[in-house]
Amino acid sequence: MREAAFIKQNLAKWKRYATEPTANPDELADRFIELTDDLSFARTFYPDSDNTDYLNSLTGKVHQTIYRNKKEKSNRFVLFWKQELPLLFRRYHRQLFYAFLIFAASVFIGAVSAAYDDTFVRLILGDQYVNQTIENIRKGDPMAVYKKTGETSMFLFITYNNIKVAFTAFVMGALFSVGTFWILLQNGIMLGAFQFFFYKKGLLLTSMLTIWIHGTLEISAIIIAGCAGFVLGNSLLFPKTFSRMESFRRGAKDGLKIVVGLVPIFIMAGFLEGFVTRHTQMPLFASLLIIGGSAALIVFYFLLYPYWLQARLSDERSVD
Repeated sequence: MREAAFIKQNLAKWKRYATEPTANPDELADRFIELTDDLSFARTFYPDSDNTDYLNSLTGKVHQTIYRNKKEKSNRFVLFWKQELPLLFRRYHRQLFYAFLIFAASVFIGAVSAAYDDTFVRLILGDQYVNQTIENIRKGDPMAVYKKTGETSMFLFITYNNIKVAFTAFVMGALFSVGTFWILLQNGIMLGAFQFFFYKKGLLLTSMLTIWIHGTLEISAIIIAGCAGFVLGNSLLFPKTFSRMESFRRGAKDGLKIVVGLVPIFIMAGFLEGFVTRHTQMPLFASLLIIGGSAALIVFYFLLYPYWLQARLSDERSVD
C-alpha cells in the first residue's frame, strides 16, 4: 500500500484519537492496539516518514494515559460519571443536536395539527384523558390528573415507563436510525398537541408551570436517548474506517452507556412527577426554581461540562 493511501485510510481515526481523549479503559485499550498495529505497519514500510514519527508520538501518549489511569480502576463508578460519560457526550454532540431539532420540529407539527384539526388532540391523547381533563378544568383544578394516584406507585410507574421509552428509542436506532426518528416524532407530536390543548383552554402558563416541573428532565432525557439511538444507527450507516460489524459494536457500546447514564435523570423526573408535581398550588418561585434548576443541570452536565473537560484533558496531554 502506498503511504498516501495508508494515511487517507487512517487519518480521520488518528485525528479523533488525538483531539478526543477518553478515560474509558476499554476504549483506551482498543485505541492502543489499533495504533500499535498502524505504527508497526508504518515502521515496516515507511520507516523514515514523518507520519511514522507522528504515530509513534500518538501511541506513546495513549500508553501514558493507560499507565496514568491504572490506579483509577478502583474508582470506576466515579470515573464513569466524572469523565467517561461527559467525554462520550462531547463526541456525540452533533447527534444530540439532530435529536433536538427533530423533537422540536415534531412539537411544532403537533401544535399546528391541533390548531387546525379539533379532533387531533383526541386522536393523540385519547378521549378518556381529554374528557377527564375537561372535567377537571370545569371543577377548577386542571392539573388534578397528577393527584389521582399515590405518590410512590406513581413514582415507580412513571420512572419505569420513561426508562422503557428511552431504551426503546435507543434500540430502535438499529433500524438505521429510522426507528429512533419515529420515537422522537411520536413524543414530540404528543407534547405539541398536549400543550396546544391547554393553550386553547387559556391555561398554557398554568400547565407549563406544573408539567415542566418534571418535564424538563423527562423531555431532555428522551431527546438524549434519541441521541443514543442515532449513535447506534449511524454506526451502521457510516462505519468510516471500521468494518460495519465493528462500527456497530462500538456504536452499541457507546449508545448503551448514554442510555444507562440517563437512569438517574429519569429517577429524578419520576420523583418530581410522583411527589412534587401534584402540588399544583405551590408558589410561583418554587416552580420556577425547580424548572430552572433542572434546565441548568441538563445544560451544564450534558453540554458545557463536556466541552470544559475535553479542553482540560487536551491541555494536560499537550503538557505531557
